Amino acid sequence: MNKNAADKSLKLFSGISSTLGQTDPEFVEIIMNFSQDETANANILTEKEKMLCILSALLGCQGIGEFQHMLHAALNTGLDPVAIKEVIYQATAYLGIGRTYDFLVVTNQIMEQHGVKLPLAPQATTNEENRFERGLAKQVELFGADMAKRQTDGPKLRRNINRWLADNCFGDYYTRTGLNDQEREMITFCFILAQGGCENQLRGHTAGNFGVGNGKERLYGVVEQCMPYIGYPRSLNAMNIIDEVAKKQQEQ
Repeated sequence: MNKNAADKSLKLFSGISSTLGQTDPEFVEIIMNFSQDETANANILTEKEKMLCILSALLGCQGIGEFQHMLHAALNTGLDPVAIKEVIYQATAYLGIGRTYDFLVVTNQIMEQHGVKLPLAPQATTNEENRFERGLAKQVELFGADMAKRQTDGPKLRRNINRWLADNCFGDYYTRTGLNDQEREMITFCFILAQGGCENQLRGHTAGNFGVGNGKERLYGVVEQCMPYIGYPRSLNAMNIIDEVAKKQQEQ
């Protein structure tokens, strides 16, 4: 293992036990040199953004074993537990309860190991009376006035899910504190690119990221940061979509 990767590993993974160092030392050397040195130093993302991307991508691809290792690393480097919880909560809108429940359980266990007192402070800013209104306002703010038209002009059979997108996806999650709009759109991009098969939604949230200031270079950095955890095919697909959406916006 090169010195940069070794030094970073000592900081990130202090107190974490793994048998792979004994059973698969060459594999560990390859992945640590690549993920903790080469790709980690390749882009403009902050350390917080890099960690949010990694945790989100591991949720998206259901990599719960590596998620646990990287969660220890995130807490070891001082990432706010509130931000971590917000990643998991918001992931539920894009991955479903069936794929986030186990991650929330292991996160609570690991946070308690790190001395984090649970439950964390509430982050909600909406209630049952205003979640639809404020969620729809957040949709319009991030994606434009056409979001409101979906409530009135959309197909009749989609009225329920269009309302749920406003009151649940945006009203229950995007309006919470703990992460800002740029961070929320960034992690959503990671959830979608990591699970694959959701190219239309990835196009929409690529445009959403551009709208909140996460430009093409930053999104490329997001993909690069996720790549060691999700592989080349999904990463290259995401880059193609970034290029496609950027070109379309330039032509308008």
